[in-house]
Amino acid sequence: MFEFLRYDGRKRIKGSLYLSVGLAVLAGMIIWIYPSFRDTFDEDELLAAYPQEIIQLFDVQTMTSLEGFLAFELYVFGWVILLGLYFAYSAAGVIADEIDRGRMDSLLAMPVSRRRLLTEKFAALGVPIVIVNLLLPPVVLGGGWLIGESMSVMDVFAVHLLSIPYLFACAGIGLICSVAFDRSAIAQRVALGVTFALFLMQSVLQGTDYEAIGALTPMEYFNPNEILLEGTYDLGNAVILLAMTVLFVVISQFWFVRKDI
Repeated sequence: MFEFLRYDGRKRIKGSLYLSVGLAVLAGMIIWIYPSFRDTFDEDELLAAYPQEIIQLFDVQTMTSLEGFLAFELYVFGWVILLGLYFAYSAAGVIADEIDRGRMDSLLAMPVSRRRLLTEKFAALGVPIVIVNLLLPPVVLGGGWLIGESMSVMDVFAVHLLSIPYLFACAGIGLICSVAFDRSAIAQRVALGVTFALFLMQSVLQGTDYEAIGALTPMEYFNPNEILLEGTYDLGNAVILLAMTVLFVVISQFWFVRKDI
């Protein structure tokens, strides 16, 4: 049981560590430059330095506290956008890459259903998602301590824990693309485009008459500002993201079972 999950999961461990190191370096750089921002500018000057469109797009609340600075520079940019795109891109190759390289016939010749194959290969993405979110909180907390800033341990771990359902939901978008397209490169480009378009849609429509449309996007249900600045943990949003992921997987299964290879 779970042979595909174990095999794909092991293959992703090394890449997960490299990804974690890269994000740790990014987090360290952001924390390192924070004191220069804090000591040089006041709140009004900091926010005035950015166009209003950027403030709305990235939901900038404050940059005079380390939590607010990290929410903007690291979590909205690094987690909501970069990691969301990364896992959508990675998931887009789960099925399409096997078809593109001519390996799918060999896999399906084994005594395994298409549903199980798809589900286990998708679940293997949990390895990088979990590893990244386990290794980064100590880096963030340690970096804050080194510059003399104390942060809530619970809030930092909460933002990483609650990002896991969000990243799975983004991966679910890529999974649908992986089933829809036989060429891996096309599936990955479409997954990137759709995921980024959803981020733009959710950000741009905030405060407008069409704000409710944002409820269709995963980005609506993961807000680092609420967690880090307000200490608010909306577990209902995590449930919605998990339900969204399940829906994406079920749609992908239904499509893959009926797909001609």
